[in-house]
This record gives sequence, C-alpha cells and structure tokens, in this order.
Amino acid sequence: MTPQDITDTLETLFDLPVQVNGSESWQVEINNLRLLVLLSEDGSWLRSLISIASAEDAQPHLAQLMEANFDETQETRYALYEGVLWGVFQHNFESLTTEDFQAAIARLVTLQQRGLSVSFDQLAETQIRQIVRAAKLQGQSLETTLQTLDRFYREGVMGEIDQNAEQRQAVLGAWRYQLERFWNEEG
Repeated sequence: MTPQDITDTLETLFDLPVQVNGSESWQVEINNLRLLVLLSEDGSWLRSLISIASAEDAQPHLAQLMEANFDETQETRYALYEGVLWGVFQHNFESLTTEDFQAAIARLVTLQQRGLSVSFDQLAETQIRQIVRAAKLQGQSLETTLQTLDRFYREGVMGEIDQNAEQRQAVLGAWRYQLERFWNEEG
C-alpha cells in the first residue's frame, strides 16, 4: 500500500475529496463523522482514528468498552485521548493491504455510528439483572418487584418528577418487559 492508495481508497469509500496533508495525514469530515489517518514519522505504521464521544460521556461505559475491545471490535479498538473516546486501527504500513484497510475503515465507521448505545444497553442489562437478583434474595415475586418500581415512580424516587401517568406506564411497561426477560435466568 502507498500513500496514494490511502487517498484513493478514502475517496472511493466516502465518495468525496479527502483532505491530505503531505504524505502522512488524511482527514475525512462529513456530517457527524471525523476520520483521521496518520502515518508515523518513519512511515512504518498507519493509525486510523474516528471520534465517537466525549470521554466524560464514555466514563460510565468503560468496562463495557474494554470488554468490547477483547470480544467484539476485531482489529479496531476503543481508546481515550485528550478527552475523546476514539475508535482506533493501527497496522504495520508495509504489510497493510487495501482490502484490510477498507475493512478497518468500515469497522471504525460502524463503531462511530453505534456510539455508546451498545455499551449503554449492556450496562442497563447488568443493572436489571442485579435488581432481579436482589429482589429474589429478598423473596420477592416478579409482581411484587413491579409494584415496588411503580411505587418508586409514583413517589418520584425514580423517573422524571413531571412524568404524566401515560409516560410512567410506558416506562413501567419497559421495566416489565426487561424484568420478565431476565427473571427466570437469574437466580
């Protein structure tokens, strides 16, 4: 792969001209996507980065993000740098193929599009499972647990203080769905 191959690949993938700075950095900016491709000073390593979220927003999800690095992200990784959560791909430039570069860019774009939603879902699932375990340890039934949640919402302990009855019922319906989903698995 050559620096010109990087330019050509990025322009093909994004169907627009790419900002090129010499032969060591490229940038693509469209809508909410900012992709940087950098070559090391000696030209031996390529690093591609895509911004995903602020480090502050990512903080509650760090455990899920690190697990994703281990299990799901394949050749890309999550990383924190200068207050930003990035998707990162690094590779020896000499052995990098155009196909591998294209696949890595596609994965980075997927990480950016997913944002923190998958991590949030995993965190929420973990917390719901903890609620189920705690309720069962106290000898509560599913219905008793749902009644307790309903009371918490009515008293303003959970949810928005200005939630109307319809909104509260929608939230409680979501709680019911999740609790029923995990009730028989936890135990």
